[in-house]
Amino acid sequence: MGSAFIGIIVGAGFASGKEIVQYFTSFGMLGIIGAILSTVLFAYFGMVLTRLGSRMQTISHKDAVYTISGKYLGLIVDAVIVITLFSVGVVMIAGAGSNLNQQFGLPPFAGSLLMVVLVYLTVLLNVDRVVAVIGSITPFLILAVIIVSVYCLTTMTGSYESLDSVATSIQTPLPNWWISAINYVSFNLAVGAAMSLVMGGAEKDEKAAALGGLVGGLGLGIMILLSHLAIFSKIETVKDTDLPMLAIINDISPILAVLMAVVLYGMIFNTAVSMFYSFGARFFHRGTQGFRRFVLAVLVVGFGLSFVGFSKLLDILYPFIGYIGVFLMLALLLASFRMPAKAARSKR
Repeated sequence: MGSAFIGIIVGAGFASGKEIVQYFTSFGMLGIIGAILSTVLFAYFGMVLTRLGSRMQTISHKDAVYTISGKYLGLIVDAVIVITLFSVGVVMIAGAGSNLNQQFGLPPFAGSLLMVVLVYLTVLLNVDRVVAVIGSITPFLILAVIIVSVYCLTTMTGSYESLDSVATSIQTPLPNWWISAINYVSFNLAVGAAMSLVMGGAEKDEKAAALGGLVGGLGLGIMILLSHLAIFSKIETVKDTDLPMLAIINDISPILAVLMAVVLYGMIFNTAVSMFYSFGARFFHRGTQGFRRFVLAVLVVGFGLSFVGFSKLLDILYPFIGYIGVFLMLALLLASFRMPAKAARSKR
């Protein structure tokens, strides 16, 4: 579950390094403090999400959101999650096209179309198989991040002062390191809340579910910190690239870069599956003909919107979702102090 939690949240933006530059590296050395703050928040809220899903035996985020938030705040939080699911799903489709375009020279629409097909075929599976698929790919990215981080830190040539100067010259829509850290957590909670609640709902042992969310949050935070240190140490080389992590690995070995491109595509796939599966489950019962037709229609619309471009979509949508996602953070904070009664399970 911890691995799946990481897989849900880690998509094109994170795995490519683009998010890390925008939210952490652009603040230089202060980005380290921001990464630590994000780690603490991810661990806490990840635990709350999966525990809540298990306690309520959630099959869609809708029931859980209205139970913990009430009628009015629940409406806002529900809208935030629905907007996020669709928006990030579109960004993932676009990111799939950019990934294969940068590494293999394929036209962007080819990678995006392949992603649409793969996501639709996977969505036809049941939730346990979806969680298994998501969790199985994550360890490969964790290994890649560790290898890249060790390589970058052991081959760093510039001084911390010079690297900090280059890093802080990068433009970012976020005002300072701590707002950026909170915005990043808020954004990613909005991304992962729906699937995390559903995933927690598939686990009857509440303690096991809570531990899964906690471990996943800690693991995610450690990956953020390692990625930031890796990119920061090579910022003079990768500051103008769309996919910084892929650029770093190309420096290590072109063969490893091909493998990383495949892993990156897999992580994009992870998040895309989570977004569209949860989006469909919000409006239709999973496994029904209506659910399958709805997800297919949404994927077709998402494919069309992906032509706006990966970088442009990420820069516009992610900070916006982070700000509106504060409503979700507030609802989860309140829920952690007043969890619904376990009796709610027997009513389902």
